[in-house]
Amino acid sequence: MARRRSFTSQLYRAARMSNNLSSLGNPRRAARRAKNVAVGRALGRAGVWRKLWK
Repeated sequence: MARRRSFTSQLYRAARMSNNLSSLGNPRRAARRAKNVAVGRALGRAGVWRKLWK
């Protein structure tokens, strides 16, 4: 069973999605945003954020 997100978490996720969608109009911005998202996810999977804030 999936865990339910808090209201704040839902708002934060919606804000991130809105920023992603708004960047689609500008190809340069969309490419930069996609790269940043990919790098952030890779760092998250590697455990960098956990180690950084420990």
